[in-house]
Amino acid sequence: MTDVRHLVCPHCHKVNRVPADKLSSGGNCGACKQPLWPDQVLELTEQSFASHTGRSDLPVLVDFWASWCGPCKMMAPQFEQAAKAWHGKVRFAKLNTEQAPGPAGRFAIRSIPTLILFQNGREVARQSGAMNQAQISQWLQSRGIR
Repeated sequence: MTDVRHLVCPHCHKVNRVPADKLSSGGNCGACKQPLWPDQVLELTEQSFASHTGRSDLPVLVDFWASWCGPCKMMAPQFEQAAKAWHGKVRFAKLNTEQAPGPAGRFAIRSIPTLILFQNGREVARQSGAMNQAQISQWLQSRGIR
């Protein structure tokens, strides 16, 4: 029997069943036929946040940020690079706290940028402050993500 993982489509937000050994090779959504691993970091909304953090079998790392935040802007390219390095292992996503105050409030975001790592719908780790790609990778590894 094949080990299957659930992965939420970044376009239509439907849950897809993907063989574990095929996660990093990409593939397309069964519903909308768009790529399951786009080239850019996923932009979450109030509506898509719960689907991606709660229904994916892969860890989801969310960057809570705002457009006026200097450290957030400085970290953005580093976050993108880390996303490429962790392709197929961790879903990287961003949530603009000004456009989606609901999740930011529920998770008591007090400073930005704040990274929260979700697994199986639960927060498992949190880190506030800007980090570079190496620090993000090291932080994920220290949380047992390989």
